[in-house]
Amino acid sequence: MWLKPEEILLKNAFKLWVTEKGNDYFVLQRRRGYGEGAGGLTGLLVGTLDTMLDSTSKVAPFRILHQTPDSQVYWSIACGGTKEEISQHWEWLEKNIMRTLSVFDSSDDITSFVQGKIRGLIAEEGKVSCGQEDDPEKFREALLRFEKWFDLPQKEKLVTYYSCSYWRGRVPCQGWLYLSTNFLSFYSYLLGSEVKLVISWNEIWRLEKTSNVILAESIHVLANGEDHFFSMFLHLNETFLIMEQLADYSIKRLFDKETFQEVPSLSDPLQITKRGLEMHARNEQFRAFFRLPKEENLMEVYESFLWVPFSHFNTLGKICLSESYLCFASQDGSQCHVIIPMREVIGVEKPDRSSRALTVCVRGKRALRFSEVRDFERLANAIRRRCGITASPQHSASTEVIRGECQSLINHFEDNPEEVALMVGQKDSSKAVSTEALMTVFHPQDTENMDPKMLKEKMKEQSWNIHFSEYGRGTSMFCTKKTRDLIVRGVPEALRGELWMLFSGAVNDMATNPGYYSELVDQSLGTSTLATDEIERDLHRSLPEHPAFQSDTGISALRRVLTAYAYRNPKIGYCQAMNILTSVLLLYAKEEEAFWLLVAICERMLPDYFNRRIIGALVDQAVFEELIRMHLTQLTEHMTDLSFFSSVSLSWFLTLFISVLPIESAVNVVDCFFYDGIKAILQLGLAVLDYNMEGLISSNDDAEAVTILNKFFDNVTNKDSPLPQTVQQNSVGNNNKASSLLKVDISDLIKEAYEKFGDMKSEEVESMRKRNKLYVIQTLEDTTKQNVLRVVSQEVKFSASQLDDLYALFKRQHFLSCYWTMNSPVLLHHDPSLAYLEQYQLGFEQFSLLFSLLEPWSLCSGKDAFFLWAFRLLDENQDGLINFREFCCALDILYSGTLTNKLKFLFKLHQPPAFTVSNISDESVIRRSPERGRGKVDLQAYLKQWQDEILKKEESIKDLPRINQAQFIQFSKTLYNLFHGDPEEESLYHAVARVTSLLLRMEEVGRRLQEPASPLKSTTSHTQALLEGCLPDGEASSTPESSFNTPNTPITLVASSVPQEIEWSFAFEQILASLLNEPVLVRFFERPVDIPARLDHAKGSQLKAKTNM
Repeated sequence: MWLKPEEILLKNAFKLWVTEKGNDYFVLQRRRGYGEGAGGLTGLLVGTLDTMLDSTSKVAPFRILHQTPDSQVYWSIACGGTKEEISQHWEWLEKNIMRTLSVFDSSDDITSFVQGKIRGLIAEEGKVSCGQEDDPEKFREALLRFEKWFDLPQKEKLVTYYSCSYWRGRVPCQGWLYLSTNFLSFYSYLLGSEVKLVISWNEIWRLEKTSNVILAESIHVLANGEDHFFSMFLHLNETFLIMEQLADYSIKRLFDKETFQEVPSLSDPLQITKRGLEMHARNEQFRAFFRLPKEENLMEVYESFLWVPFSHFNTLGKICLSESYLCFASQDGSQCHVIIPMREVIGVEKPDRSSRALTVCVRGKRALRFSEVRDFERLANAIRRRCGITASPQHSASTEVIRGECQSLINHFEDNPEEVALMVGQKDSSKAVSTEALMTVFHPQDTENMDPKMLKEKMKEQSWNIHFSEYGRGTSMFCTKKTRDLIVRGVPEALRGELWMLFSGAVNDMATNPGYYSELVDQSLGTSTLATDEIERDLHRSLPEHPAFQSDTGISALRRVLTAYAYRNPKIGYCQAMNILTSVLLLYAKEEEAFWLLVAICERMLPDYFNRRIIGALVDQAVFEELIRMHLTQLTEHMTDLSFFSSVSLSWFLTLFISVLPIESAVNVVDCFFYDGIKAILQLGLAVLDYNMEGLISSNDDAEAVTILNKFFDNVTNKDSPLPQTVQQNSVGNNNKASSLLKVDISDLIKEAYEKFGDMKSEEVESMRKRNKLYVIQTLEDTTKQNVLRVVSQEVKFSASQLDDLYALFKRQHFLSCYWTMNSPVLLHHDPSLAYLEQYQLGFEQFSLLFSLLEPWSLCSGKDAFFLWAFRLLDENQDGLINFREFCCALDILYSGTLTNKLKFLFKLHQPPAFTVSNISDESVIRRSPERGRGKVDLQAYLKQWQDEILKKEESIKDLPRINQAQFIQFSKTLYNLFHGDPEEESLYHAVARVTSLLLRMEEVGRRLQEPASPLKSTTSHTQALLEGCLPDGEASSTPESSFNTPNTPITLVASSVPQEIEWSFAFEQILASLLNEPVLVRFFERPVDIPARLDHAKGSQLKAKTNM
């Protein structure tokens, strides 16, 4: 165990210890009387002394000391009762500490670092052993330190914390890493040097485990263009998993606007826990491996052996139990797994207590025997409970029947394993619009045709029938290496739809949702949405050369499936490439089955592929590039820029090679995809590049490389396909004539892909996906930012760096509105189909916070009203949200506008729609963004709005309406508020008083000229008195602040003080001309603003502003 460092002086000490290992900084010692060489007088004396001491005084027989060269002082840092225990500590020091110490210049720094690291490890061990829930006191202390050091909003939820080292250049700083819902934070204080780091999860570009010469193993974080390295974790893998989960949670919540309503542990960002994150990760991994519906969660895990009848041995693995499924996966390299839906289970029997075994009987006269289950009784009860099976006395008769059936099945397995009966697959009774696969309708098999291709097809079917007889058929079939071998050789046409449903997990989705598809079809057909318009446009582009889609039968089925899915999942709606995939699915599966296969592809097997930004496909292309560098080094040496392969391979991933291969060859690829997932597509992509290696290396440009690949795909054939020439076709979208290159059989190509690149594991692919997802999303975000800045820069005078800073502030303010709630208006009404200018918007509350940090004046009172009017003025489409362009244009006027433009802005603030009595809130969003797939989008309205913006001309001051009494009074008060704290504050107040007095006199003179008999003097004097009531009187003690109305005071009260029978107003030209006569006012409005200082102030105060709300 690690010890709190204590000083030990060894010089001239009695030698009770023997040094076994040592280096410049550490010494491993064994106490005399233990281990080898325990004899001798000294060893006997020491051994006797230790034997006589009680347990509290005994000394551990092994220890590790820390020393520095030329020092007589040693520090005890670890001890152990066995050689194995102390050796683990020694190996950890050598692996994590030794190379680090070489970067220090002084012995004192080395000792301080080692002491701090060991204390951190002790605290870490204490936290891990106790756990957050079991030791709330320790966690509360850590929470207090977290709140004290980082000054984040109190709502921020601390998830966990770890002791580690943070590297500043080549020098490590020992401290604490705090992981909270929205931030990664680190704090260190050593030798008077404080290190504090706060990074938002949504700012991270890369998060990965890495190692180099100095760092044996560390966590690398790339954020805001800076690299950060954290090392020396006691449990690095656990730490990395939590960091990965938090980063992914932030990305999905903030960028994809997911609300996690179906995941209670993640639905509230204020209640996120380490245990909830770990459980979510475990559930996702469980569902992905067994291809289960998203509603399934891993409930219990048992280690056991499963009797495999076809192999005559027990295979070691784990039983994974969810609410509706019993799953088993081997761990001995046999690649055997089986999925048993609880609806298929008919009984559970415990035949032998001595072997801790139980047998699960399923429909179709099948039984699975699990042995060496530690808590087999609990497992048996759990299965019974989920299946509704009871073992109570009143059901003893049925129990006896089940017991007898199970026992006979067990005997049958053991005595006649080769005669295992075929399992009958579950047949769904729900009605479908079309009950036959299109291939069956348009190309029925001729049973009497015995040509070589049909004979080979029959041989394939026979091979699968033998497989079914040995491994079972249907949902409870064993999947093994032999299953994959059969898949690689190609699935028979007659079995393709059934096996696609089985391997994708779609068979379970359909079985648990009877009648769902028919209901969707009834609800969706006849609707008019953007998705349905796009579907209608692409219907006749889907495998147009196939006879099935040259008739109304195929087109109608395709329309129903795509429309139903768009209605089911409006977040995706419809995306191009979905029509091509669905067309192929309909060829081999019934219509309802094709729908559930599409669900499995879009929502489970290819996540995030079919949306506006096709993030999933881009992530897999990044993984593909990484695999090219790993496996095709010859190609990477010739082509350093691999972005070419990303662009050319996009269609490979989106359509599973259907768009580039002939349909009879592409379906073999789809076979592998449904069994191995995206791993099969990556392998095949590598095999294609490897096959064309010489041509790609010798190519002179990208166009030539594309030509090489296209010719290759044109020559990929399927020599075993039984389809006639009327059904076989060239690759979609490619009408080039067949080249003279050698033909390549698809089975050989797939076999080569598995032989050369099949060693990659699905877990590794998933890890690479997670590692690249952050970078892909941030790259897309950066592209969006550049597009926004390019548009906005044409309308404002900010420099490029200033616009960049403003965008970062605006985007962060948008995220702040989503950090601690799932009910933010900008989140609830987010529409990913909108243009990039509208992707990030602020509601009134967030606008007020950011605008208060950036506006150039120091408002002394009335801030809320001022921000409210500004928000209404900028919200041109009155949707309750402000976008970045509108925000920047307003700041540009206040920072760099002319005196006239600044006054015009203030003038318009006091006129409708900005100046009204009603208030605004974040909930008062007028426009509701249409959901993709359901809401009808008025494209003409969008085009008209775009045209109006292009043709919009500069507003003339003559176009501005006149300002009335109440508006003018509030306008004057706003001017007074702007001058608070200004060096010329008093002069500015008096200047405004003179301007208002002059304007009123001008109005009075004008009225007298028009109506000489009108008694206006008293009215004007009354209005002037109201205005002067806001001014600081030279002889009075009242200040401008005390005489102003509060922001909550209705403006109508001021207006009601003016006699209403006399109406007067001012034009903007009159106000402008009067203000120009006051040099002090001109200087105030023309004074340059220190923009970099305002931006720096906002950066440093943005989070604090949220904290002080």
